[in-house]
Amino acid sequence: MANIRLTDTAVRHVKDYLARHEGGVGLRLGVKTTGCSGFAYTVDYAESVEETDEVIEQDGIKLLISRKSLPFLEGTEVDFIREGLNHRFDFRNPNVKDTCGCGESFTV
Repeated sequence: MANIRLTDTAVRHVKDYLARHEGGVGLRLGVKTTGCSGFAYTVDYAESVEETDEVIEQDGIKLLISRKSLPFLEGTEVDFIREGLNHRFDFRNPNVKDTCGCGESFTV
C-alpha cells in the first residue's frame, strides 16, 4: 500500500467538493511529464475508478493514483491552501530533488 496522505484541511475540502458534485468518487492524483524540470502534479476529481488506479482510502475519501505515478508520489502529504482569493493543493513530496524557478515542475 502506498504512503500518500491528505492533511485534515485537504480532507475537509475534498469532502465538501464531493458532497456538492454528484457522481464524484474521489480525488485523482498523478504526475505528468512537462515543464523545465521534468514533472508536474495533476489533480482532478474522479467520477470512476480505473483499472490502472491504486486506491487509498483516508477518512472516507478515495485517493486514486495511477500505478505509474506511485513511485513519484510515495511519502507525499497533500494539503489544501487558501491565500486570499486563491486556493490550491500543495504537495509536500520527499522525493523531489529540485524544482524549476516558477515552481510549476520538479525533478525526482
